[in-house]
This record gives sequence, C-alpha cells and structure tokens, in this order.
Amino acid sequence: MPIFEYHCKSCMREFEEVVFDDSLPVCPYCHSANTEKMMSRPCRCCASGGSSSGGASSGGGCAGCSGGSCASCGH
Repeated sequence: MPIFEYHCKSCMREFEEVVFDDSLPVCPYCHSANTEKMMSRPCRCCASGGSSSGGASSGGGCAGCSGGSCASCGH
C-alpha cells in the first residue's frame, strides 16, 4: 500500500496517508482539503551508508536500519 506524506496549507501540519488514486486527502487535524503532497525525504541513516546488517557505519548511520526502514531510530 502506498503511503504518502502531505502538508496542510491551512494548519501547517504534516501527516501521512494511504492513497490509492491521485486525489488529495483531507487533513486529519483541521479537516481542510487545502493539502499538498510533499516530496519524500530519504532516510538519513540509509542515505548516508547505514548498514542493513544492524551495525552503524562510519558515515554516521544508525544501528536500526534494515531494508530501507528506519522506524527504530525515528529517522
């Protein structure tokens, strides 16, 4: 399932949403339809050469990266 990041132009908050078509979702905070899709940022620890084996690299990676997911480190 594709998860996209969005920015609400009304309340200035960011949120993620599962979207199956090209429609823009409504903001879950203020319920405004004035939202825009954000450009996804690559994970800091994976983009800097973090190890997928669980060890930090000399490039400043984190120990939580595996398969491109950095949920354990919050990045």
